[in-house]
Amino acid sequence: MTIRSQLLKGILDGCVLSVIEKEPVYGYELSKKLQSSGLQDVSEGTIYPVLLRLQKNHLIRGEMQPSESGPNRKYYYLTEEGHQALSDISREWEQIVLPVTSLLKRGNQND
Repeated sequence: MTIRSQLLKGILDGCVLSVIEKEPVYGYELSKKLQSSGLQDVSEGTIYPVLLRLQKNHLIRGEMQPSESGPNRKYYYLTEEGHQALSDISREWEQIVLPVTSLLKRGNQND
């Protein structure tokens, strides 16, 4: 497992919850939205176990809906617990990202 994939695994739940908060999505659409945001490493094979775990933890709920092109699709929605979890993850991320970015900066900076 690469360092990038390890880092992504740690924050992927928050990224998934954030996309679903903006609008209900189905699995394939979710993976495409994450990829278009710059997370090319996130495939459908990565997404479905995350969705199952989030659903099991009551952070999202799935609802089958008709599709204009083919079989029904399962759309995912945030639950109240999901909104709270996303808020918690965002707060924790803000507390981590600035210090880590500062520590990892390289170049002509004095200690």
